[in-house]
Amino acid sequence: MANFSNRLPEIAKHGCYLLRCKRLFTTDVPRITTHYTIHPRDKDPRWKDVNMERFADEADVLIVGGGPSGISAAIKLKQLATSAGKDLRVCLVEKAAEMGGHILSGACLEPRALNELFPNWKELGAPVTQEVTGDKFYFLTEKSRIPIPLLPGMPMQNHGNYIIRLGKLVKWLAEQAESLGVELYPGTAASEVLYHEDGSVKGVATNDVGIAKDGSPKDSFQRGMELHAKVTLFGEGCHGHLAKTLFKKFNLRENCDPQLYGIGVKELWEVDPALHKPGLVEHTVGWPLDRNTYGGSFLYHLNDEGAPLVSVGVVVGLDYTNPYLSPFLELQKFKTHPGNIKLFQTGKRIAYGARALNEGGFQSIPKLTFPGGCLIGCSPGFLNLPKIKGIHNAMKSGMVAAEAVYETLTDENAASKSKTKGFDPISYEEKMKASWTWSELKSVRNVRSSFHTSLGLYGGMLYTGVVYYILRGKEPYTGHIKDADHKSLKPINDCKPISYPKPDNVVTFDLLSSVALTGTNHDHDEPPHLTLRDDSVPMAKNFAIYGGPEQRFCPAGVYEYVEREDGKGHRLQINAQNCIHCKTCDIKDPSQNINWVCPQGGEGPAYNGM
Repeated sequence: MANFSNRLPEIAKHGCYLLRCKRLFTTDVPRITTHYTIHPRDKDPRWKDVNMERFADEADVLIVGGGPSGISAAIKLKQLATSAGKDLRVCLVEKAAEMGGHILSGACLEPRALNELFPNWKELGAPVTQEVTGDKFYFLTEKSRIPIPLLPGMPMQNHGNYIIRLGKLVKWLAEQAESLGVELYPGTAASEVLYHEDGSVKGVATNDVGIAKDGSPKDSFQRGMELHAKVTLFGEGCHGHLAKTLFKKFNLRENCDPQLYGIGVKELWEVDPALHKPGLVEHTVGWPLDRNTYGGSFLYHLNDEGAPLVSVGVVVGLDYTNPYLSPFLELQKFKTHPGNIKLFQTGKRIAYGARALNEGGFQSIPKLTFPGGCLIGCSPGFLNLPKIKGIHNAMKSGMVAAEAVYETLTDENAASKSKTKGFDPISYEEKMKASWTWSELKSVRNVRSSFHTSLGLYGGMLYTGVVYYILRGKEPYTGHIKDADHKSLKPINDCKPISYPKPDNVVTFDLLSSVALTGTNHDHDEPPHLTLRDDSVPMAKNFAIYGGPEQRFCPAGVYEYVEREDGKGHRLQINAQNCIHCKTCDIKDPSQNINWVCPQGGEGPAYNGM
């Protein structure tokens, strides 16, 4: 293996390295993928006599995803219908076992959208109590931290914002939605988009259950249901597995830049009350990341029911180039900084999680509507990256979509106006462009792209601190991103290993003990939902050229390259039961061979207010 690695540059020079890889690694490839999306059941004799009929139900509006955007859309729809004395059936499906169970964010909330949705949210008891009391921003070196002034009007100012546990806010919003008559179905995973004969969206199908790991039907097999609606809103969060198919079918990304992504890795700590500063927000850039890797950190001090809690996290842009990089280990390393370590040495880690986030911003927003539905929240991507905030924009997009959908459905001539059986809420995009979300994202459109220069981090900071501060987004140009994140990795032989601290189980920890804190659970006897389009690619390309980067960029230990039982080299092992549904593998895989699909409903992490 080492001899082959040393010869990679020579082989590549002659333009035949992939052929050589194939000869070396694809002979007698162990079968990894058994999922029906790769191996169709209609060609499998084990399924010949199985009843595949699905029962159907119908609503006026179906919402896929119970995050801030989906629940805000549901609430707004029922508010509008109630005010007009109309009956509107709104159903929402959520793959987590409990509402908010898969939600993870920093989180620092700008309450603008919440104020619009529920002006009396304080009286209603929303779990939004810790107002920001202080803002600090540092540039880190390995041993020191240099304060950076936050001037008035800069995106990272947090005056008037709140430090929250987003999962708790989502759970509270779900309670408000249910009280308004929204039908909520947690533990229900939408696995497939359904279409009318004319090509418009008809609704979704929920997951089948009772399938063995080898892809065969169990005695307990049950077919999923079909959920139909006049309009379906997709609010699956960042890189939703159904949204991916909609992008392709309706060519929604035709006139926008590729989406950029980051991964946020977070821990929740209970710290020494003497070191706790309720309401303090700290952000950093610089160490432990190099100047060519986009990212930073956050430390949020919150007082939750009297407990002195700190949220700590690192965000790493997934356009990084070094395959040795591990976002999880970058967080462990960050905690060892002299300015941080004292906070954690006497504290206790109580939760861990990770999630991908959209970073492309204004230039990467796709077309939002299509016949039969629309995209809301982080499915299209409304994160304000310089602010490191997206909750308010996700909620606003759901509320604006609800207004457009309501207008469409209550138009007496809607059926005759519609060119397809599924209604197209075309006014949603027009309303979004007239909203404060659109103008906010447009004003910071060049911040992320400013990091794509030879100056890297320094160029981005210079732009944000000078050009943005002076022009406030009114510059007469828009920077663009050319390539998707999966194209950025360099061959492992061209990169240097990164030194990471060994876990001491006080401040730093290993990956598997961290995953144990997520409460993640999957049936061990079901087909892995991390599917491979070609089982030979991991060894032939990812391992041979990039050193198996999926075993480092995955924050849950899902991917391992292990010795084969027959002694003939390595093989990829997928520990699907560890998956915390962050979607990083689907985004960063350099061969784009991994396709994340939904496991059974109710599975995955069980976050408690992350």
